[in-house]
Amino acid sequence: MGSDAPAVLAIDQGTSGTKAVVVDHCGAVLALAEVGLRPTYFDGNAVEQDPHALLDSVITAGRQALAAAKVPVAAVALANQGETVLAWDRKSGNPLSPAIVWQDGRSASVCEVLADHSDEIAALTGLVLDPYFSAPKMRWLREQRTREGVVTTTDTWLIHQLTGEFVTDASTASRSLLLDLDQASWSPRLLDLFGLGAEALPRVVASDEVVGTTKAFGAPLPVAGLIVDQQAALLAQSCWQPGMAKCTYGTGAFLLAQTGQDTPRSLAGLTTSVAWTLREQTSYCLDGQVYTAGSAVRWLTDIGLLGSAADLDRVAAADSGGVVCVPALAGLAAPWWDATATASISGLSLSSGPSQIVRAVLDGVAAQVAELTDLVAAETAEPVSCLRVDGGLTRSDVLMQAQADLSQTSLEVYPSPHATALGAAACARLAMNPGLSLADAVGQWQPARRYQPTWSSDRAEAFRARWREVAEHCRSQP
Repeated sequence: MGSDAPAVLAIDQGTSGTKAVVVDHCGAVLALAEVGLRPTYFDGNAVEQDPHALLDSVITAGRQALAAAKVPVAAVALANQGETVLAWDRKSGNPLSPAIVWQDGRSASVCEVLADHSDEIAALTGLVLDPYFSAPKMRWLREQRTREGVVTTTDTWLIHQLTGEFVTDASTASRSLLLDLDQASWSPRLLDLFGLGAEALPRVVASDEVVGTTKAFGAPLPVAGLIVDQQAALLAQSCWQPGMAKCTYGTGAFLLAQTGQDTPRSLAGLTTSVAWTLREQTSYCLDGQVYTAGSAVRWLTDIGLLGSAADLDRVAAADSGGVVCVPALAGLAAPWWDATATASISGLSLSSGPSQIVRAVLDGVAAQVAELTDLVAAETAEPVSCLRVDGGLTRSDVLMQAQADLSQTSLEVYPSPHATALGAAACARLAMNPGLSLADAVGQWQPARRYQPTWSSDRAEAFRARWREVAEHCRSQP
């Protein structure tokens, strides 16, 4: 694209807020606007959001970013939460339920009923049967809230609000437990298993497809670049060759490893998803999830051990003093897949204080991610020699060094806090310019910081062995 190519408005609609970024043709951020969101947490692993707040945050952030940038834009791109669902009326667009957030565990009962089909579901989808994914929550909504309207992931509803279209992208669809992974299409068998065979489902589109036009931000603009937030970050960090991996530290922590056109079925508790469909070619990725990362830090602030996330490195002790934390505040994801697991802090003594507990929480997040890097290495038969990282918590030197130490791998910190938005913007640029290459759409970048392990492998393994022992005690018992 030439130097006069217009910019893109890229919107990252996440769990804890919506970020709108105006990005030029080189990937430079011209303007940024953020609107915070706070999910509502209830007893029984219930996590909900107000759909109206989600939509308002998208429109408000987008308009503010455009007003600040004062440049023309060629398109609007949207990255989404992935597995969060709601029921809504397709004619009016009005929501018929709260948004049931990906962290919500109430659909565990649906998974229990389908337990005998778990192997078949895994073979078809590349996923595990777990409340984390969309279909169990969709079924739970139908059973517990309403049978009216349609039930979809939030991206479909937001796009309908913006354009009137009824679509989702392939990466989002692959997180549903309803997509045949090898065919990249809805599976009648899976729909029947989840009791959703009569549901109207959105058209599955590529991430470089123009899906409609919106006037929500002023003059009509094409909407393109639809993609799951984590896959967008994978793209932004140039992880398009098999074996390359990234971890995003947001509300949770999400590790993705590119597999190219291969669709491996994990034997170790990871999942396989569509990374993206671009230029009529679908790429896939292995991924592992940590349910609570940024949300664990928010919990520390809620109980008064931190003033804010900015205080992490100032408050965290150099050593936890023997305190071990498994921050399973919303259950354990890969490789345990136990939505009812509970958090644990052990090893406390009279000498333990807030600084040791804060450090133990950070070590606990890093230990979970380290488990995932080992699993990726086992699945691909190649060690993760370098992990690219992004997200708000990468600002913590303490966490990043702990990650390098416990994973025994080097870390490269992405230079922008907007990896998800930049990945979505790259998809939109591909949609608007059919002759543009993937590399040119993403652009070149250099790490802002690098971290190398300072612990010996023996020390790292000793810590992780103790941490795994505590984690096992957090799991629900049969």
